Amino acid sequence: MSIFIWLLFVVAAIVFLTVRWNVHPFIALLFGAIVIGFPAGLGVTDLVGSIAEGFGSTLRSIGIVIAAGAIIGEFLDRSGGARVLANRILEKVGDHNAPLSMSMTGYIVSIPVFCDSGFIVLSALNKAISKRTGLSLTVLAVALASGLYATHVFVPPTPGPLAAAATLGADIGWVIILGLAVSIPAMIAALAWATLYCRKYDIRYDFNAAKTQYDLIDKKSNDVVERKVGSPETHISEESTEQGSRAETSKTYEIPSFKIAIAPILLPLILIALKSVAEYPTAPFGNELIFSSAVFMGDPIIALLTGVLLSFLMISGRSMKQSSVWMEEALKKAGVVILITGAGGAFGMVLRQTELATFAGQFAEMAGLGVLLPFLIAAFLKTAQGSSTVAIITAAAITAPLIEPLGFDSTVGKALLVLAIGAGSLTVSHVNDSYFWVVAKFSEMDTSTALKTHTVATLIMGITGLITIQVMSWLLL
Repeated sequence: MSIFIWLLFVVAAIVFLTVRWNVHPFIALLFGAIVIGFPAGLGVTDLVGSIAEGFGSTLRSIGIVIAAGAIIGEFLDRSGGARVLANRILEKVGDHNAPLSMSMTGYIVSIPVFCDSGFIVLSALNKAISKRTGLSLTVLAVALASGLYATHVFVPPTPGPLAAAATLGADIGWVIILGLAVSIPAMIAALAWATLYCRKYDIRYDFNAAKTQYDLIDKKSNDVVERKVGSPETHISEESTEQGSRAETSKTYEIPSFKIAIAPILLPLILIALKSVAEYPTAPFGNELIFSSAVFMGDPIIALLTGVLLSFLMISGRSMKQSSVWMEEALKKAGVVILITGAGGAFGMVLRQTELATFAGQFAEMAGLGVLLPFLIAAFLKTAQGSSTVAIITAAAITAPLIEPLGFDSTVGKALLVLAIGAGSLTVSHVNDSYFWVVAKFSEMDTSTALKTHTVATLIMGITGLITIQVMSWLLL
C-alpha cells in the first residue's frame, strides 16, 4: 500500500513539474524513477541499473523507428506531399463531403507527421475549402483535428503508440492492425459531432485581410478559389535570403505526385502488418523464403527505412543540401521524443522492480477493470498535463506490471492495452494542450468555442475508442 501511495505522489509531482514549472518531461520522468526507487527498497546499484536498462532496452527497439518516421513526416510536410494527399481525397469525395475529406486527410497524414504540424500545414487548405463551399471553418477544423488525432494515438509509427508497444512488449504489427480498426470508429464519431453540432458556430476566414500559402487566383473570374494540386503546372516555391544581402531569391519546384506522396506512408504499414500475419501460429506464408522475406522486410526498422528511401523521391529537383536540411530538422524533432520515450522506459523498469505489481495486480483482479484501468490512468495524465505522448509513455510504464494480473499477457492482449492507453490519451484536449491552441488559433476560434467543439470531440473520440477496445477484448480474448 505504501508504494502505491508513493506512486500517486510521484505521478502528481511529474504533472506539477511539467505543467507549473515547465520542467521537461525527460527530466521529470527520470527524477520520478529515482524518487520512487528508494522508498521501494531498491539499492543504489539496482536502481541505477534499472534506469539504464529501461532506457536502453526501450530505445533499442524503437529509437531508429521514431527517427525514420520523423524523416518521412518532414519530407511529406516540406515537399507539399501532405497537400497533394488532401487535394486528391477532396477531388474523390467532392466538395459536398468536404468535412469527410479533411478528416480522411488528417487520418492519413498523421501516421508519420505530428498532429500539430499536420494541422498547421493543412489549415490554409481548410480556409480555402470553407470559402469555396460555404461551410463553417469550425466544422472543417474539428473534422481535420479529429482525423489527425485518431492515428496520432492509435497507429504506429507515431511515437506514442510505438513507445507504449515497446514498454508493454506488444507486437507493433498487431498494434497497427487493431489500431486502424479502433481509430476508424473514433474518427467517425468525431466527424459526426463536427457535422451535426459544430456547424452552429459559423466562423469565416477573411481572405482580404491575410495571405494564405496557396495560389488562389482563378484565371477566368479572378475569384479566390483553390487551384487544383497535382496538375503538371502546379509548383510550390521556397524563398531563401542570401547571407549578407537583403535581396530574396525564389525557386519553384514541382510537387510530388499522389503515388509518390502516399508510398512512404502506406508501404511500411503494409510490410509491418504482413510480418505479423506471417508469424501467426497457422503460418499462412509457410516457413521458407516468403516467410523469411516477410519477417525481414516487415521488421519495423527495415520497413520504416524503406519508407525513408521512398521519401527521397519527394525531393523533386532540389539539391541534396536542401534534403539534408529537412533531415536535420526531422532528427531534431525525433531526438526530443526519443529521449522522453527512453525516460518513460526507465521509469517503467524501476516500477517493475518494486512490489507495485503485486498490490496493483490484486486490486485489478478484484475490481475487474480490464482495459478501463489503463484508459483511466492515461486519461488522468492527459487531462492533467496536456501532452498525449507523455501521457501514453507514463501510463504504459505504470501499466507494464499489470499485464498478467489484468489477463492481457497474450499478443493480442498487449496490443489492446496499448490502444486502451491511446484512447485515454485522447481524453481530453483542453487549455493545457499545445494542440488545443494550434487548432483554435489556426481556425479563428476563441477559447470558449474551441472548448465546446474540439475539446468535446476529443472526449467523444476517447470514449468511442474505449468502447471499441472493450468489445474487441470480449471477442478476441
